[in-house]
Amino acid sequence: MELNKLRNINDKKIADLNKLGIFSVEDLLRHFPRSFLDLTKQTKLKDCYHNDVVLTAAKVAGVPQSLYYGKRNKYVKVYIEQEGILYSVVWFNNPYVEKQIKVGAEYLFYGRVQNKYGQCSMTNPSYELLEKNYRLKGIVPVYTVRGGIAQRSMKAMIAQALKLCPQESSIPVFLIRKYSLSPLQTAYYQIHNPSSMQDVRNASERIAVEEYFNLVSAFRFIKGSREQVRINRYSCTAKELSAFSQRFGFEFTSGQKKAVNEIFADMNSPSTMNRLLQGDVGSGKTAVALCAMYVALKSGYQVAMLAPTEVLAKQNFGIIQKYLPEFPAVFLTGAVSAKDKKTIKRQIKDGEAKIVVGTHAVLVDDVEFYNLNLCVCDEQHRFGVAQRNSLVEKGDVPDVLVMSATPIPRTISLIFYGDLDISTIQDKPKKRLEITTGIVPDSKYEDMLAFISKECAEGRQAYFIAPLIEGDEEGSTMSATEVFEELSEKLPSLKILLLHGKMKDAEKERIMAAFKEGEADILVSTTVIEVGVDVPNATVMVIYNAERFGLSQLHQLRGRVGRSDLKSYCFLLVGTDNEKSIERLKILRNNSDGFKISEYDYDLRGSGDFMGVRQSGKFFGDFGALQYPTSVIFFAKTLSDEAFARGENLDLLRAISLEKYSKLKDVTLN
Repeated sequence: MELNKLRNINDKKIADLNKLGIFSVEDLLRHFPRSFLDLTKQTKLKDCYHNDVVLTAAKVAGVPQSLYYGKRNKYVKVYIEQEGILYSVVWFNNPYVEKQIKVGAEYLFYGRVQNKYGQCSMTNPSYELLEKNYRLKGIVPVYTVRGGIAQRSMKAMIAQALKLCPQESSIPVFLIRKYSLSPLQTAYYQIHNPSSMQDVRNASERIAVEEYFNLVSAFRFIKGSREQVRINRYSCTAKELSAFSQRFGFEFTSGQKKAVNEIFADMNSPSTMNRLLQGDVGSGKTAVALCAMYVALKSGYQVAMLAPTEVLAKQNFGIIQKYLPEFPAVFLTGAVSAKDKKTIKRQIKDGEAKIVVGTHAVLVDDVEFYNLNLCVCDEQHRFGVAQRNSLVEKGDVPDVLVMSATPIPRTISLIFYGDLDISTIQDKPKKRLEITTGIVPDSKYEDMLAFISKECAEGRQAYFIAPLIEGDEEGSTMSATEVFEELSEKLPSLKILLLHGKMKDAEKERIMAAFKEGEADILVSTTVIEVGVDVPNATVMVIYNAERFGLSQLHQLRGRVGRSDLKSYCFLLVGTDNEKSIERLKILRNNSDGFKISEYDYDLRGSGDFMGVRQSGKFFGDFGALQYPTSVIFFAKTLSDEAFARGENLDLLRAISLEKYSKLKDVTLN
């Protein structure tokens, strides 16, 4: 249902909702609260510590002022009074606040406290007029809002949405009765209007069961039948494969050998190979994949290798040219000229090109293969299921090998990769040195910069990673642009580049290539460098506000260094004094096993944060605030299994789940 069906909504509000990923009334219902306020637990600002996140009530004591920092950036400042003491409140990049805050009125403020040098203030808090009903006990949902949409407005729109779009379960009736599941509409009402935190927990579990049931069912429909019997088509022998493995100049680890043997057995079985090859950063997955490619190529077939970015695709292309020089290879990305694309596509169709390496450009309809028999997807978690399938459909039931350097918790792999056999490389190359990881306090920041300056003077390179591109969301979070400006001032003798997701693809590729070629000492970036980039000369990784990242993502970022025999370092800068956050980062500091870290991460963050959305519009809402145990996911899978086993109304379930997840091709794992 379209958003304009809501009362009292205008184009400006619709635009602001769109920026939040809300494009329909259904999306609005899935815009779950990011937190819940217990109004019995308010805190006085005089009792707060630096970086505490608190709920507090205060009276506005002065007229809001609109001020500037830098050349164009605007912020709003107002003074509030609490027990006769004045405190400042600041909102960055939210100019509308100036018109909404009223002098003399009392508000509830919820946000992060800055308490430095004896001055207490709040930065970018949520706020709501304190009225009689808020003086009573109760649980108040807090939503992520944007632009001119205040909390009150968001709640009013969601209240309308609950009436306009009653939520009906897609779980078959016999399962709802068997397991005594509560009505889905009740759960949606409770999550947006809880009377207790128990309501929040119950509603979260019921909604999560519904969403995972649909998700797992959609994956099953898209993946289709796993078993596709075919005659053995490979002529490459084990002896020939063993001889090929000698080209790498190093002995495979036991994990690599086991993976190669499993893949070789799959490729020579009567069923199509569907295998996930997962291994930690630097475990040698690419060498294993090249062995699989050699089996197909030696047998006279074409192979395709897909990568999520041009930098990674180009990196793979170079490796393939080095180790498989006897097989003609082509490189196909969106950046290739129209003239060259035409030639490359002809070579692929005629079978002249034996190896096709590229990005999503390979998935275009007019890319036709002569005899594609093996599909390899690198960093597969960046590709959706339907995208992988569109590559598979270009061959005649080809074998599929997907690779991931993102360790996947067992829970997730059982649910979403249940149709795949999994090979895991646990060990690392013997020559790789352990990356020294440290948590750096503010007092040691200058010492860290001096150390990095020395490393760069010796010819090494460093990454500096910030969670934001620009601006300051909560007053204690560094942005890439701020880091770039600061380092340019503090380290003027070093060449520094800036990279972030808002840049055009061509510009990002140019900057990354320049850093890889050693044309700069430092690369300041957001997490766009997380995937697969190999710069052996980079020995230092600095991560600002490390507490804002999941452990698995931090481990991936750390894996960008230590890719040679040079000693490497990872420095975690923390923007909070919160003991839980520090303890969580100590898990990373004390562990180098990505699989153990992913399990810790999964337990700490919850499954809701593990699934990611890389698309416009809602996938299944922001699960971050929905708290539910891991058992919910397994329960949802049990429901899906029973629904498919009984076979009733599968056509209806197919229509519901695939419509609900029509953009499943864009879904990725964090």
